[in-house]
Amino acid sequence: MNLSAVDLNLLVVLRSLLATRSVTRAAKAVGLSQPATSHALSRLRSLFDDPLLVRSGRLLVPTPRAEALRVPLESALAAVESTLAKPPRFDPATAKRTFSIGTSDYGQLVILPPLLERFAKIAPGIDLRLRDQSSGPISEWLAGGEIDVVLSPRTQGLGHMGLHMQPLFNERFVSLVRKGHPRVKSKLTLAAFAELPHAFVAPRGTPGGVVDDALRQRGLSRRVALVLPGFLVAPPIVSCSDLIVTLGERVARPFLGRFPLRAFPPPIPLPGFDFNVFWHDRMHSDPGHIWFREQIAEVAQGVRTSSLTPMR
Repeated sequence: MNLSAVDLNLLVVLRSLLATRSVTRAAKAVGLSQPATSHALSRLRSLFDDPLLVRSGRLLVPTPRAEALRVPLESALAAVESTLAKPPRFDPATAKRTFSIGTSDYGQLVILPPLLERFAKIAPGIDLRLRDQSSGPISEWLAGGEIDVVLSPRTQGLGHMGLHMQPLFNERFVSLVRKGHPRVKSKLTLAAFAELPHAFVAPRGTPGGVVDDALRQRGLSRRVALVLPGFLVAPPIVSCSDLIVTLGERVARPFLGRFPLRAFPPPIPLPGFDFNVFWHDRMHSDPGHIWFREQIAEVAQGVRTSSLTPMR
């Protein structure tokens, strides 16, 4: 039998006929007229090459072929109805699910702690898996379902069709030096900034960026003495050396009370950057995924509105 030529509505009529044994009652149950239901029964008899239901007094009685169809018909229609039903409501309090995040150690430090604290209270069954967003093809990972979201300021390489983006907050830069640095007293001057050896965070291994661009516009350059793969090692290294590092303020703040560091506004204007969440269209309407993105956005709202310690 060619399934593409079968009108599945006929099977719904057959189920009702088997349950009611009456064309009139079956028609009422499926919302058809009695003539339309009689016509459907005629088509069913042709389809199965069997009378299916024959009259016995005022009722229709099923043939052995119809009886044999009863159970598999119920199972098949139940499966179709289940497939077409709306997904169940996502309940974070009882859900058991793992979400994967692609991000750098910046996102891990700024977003992950408050997100985990939030999940511990409202969604104890939710697990997280983190993946370094600098180590692979992010667009392909999202499209293939290897990760659920990307948290990143970068948009390069994320122009894949089917991706959604939501800005979470805007970040500004600060420059860190150790306390007692011989070249930096009450303020960080442009001369000192250009002359000091710099640490530079380059997750993808390629130096260069907004600091170099800003210096170049003023006919200046800097010496990058140390290139690091992540943000979290930069403040401890700077605290025990004469290096200077410029990085996002929110990733710098947690280190100021733990290491002998001072934070200054960079002596040249530097554009801030948006920190964003990306996800693929394939997960856009998934109830659990919608909830997950909402939690990230609410955590980011707290990050965005939290007061920042004055520079020192």
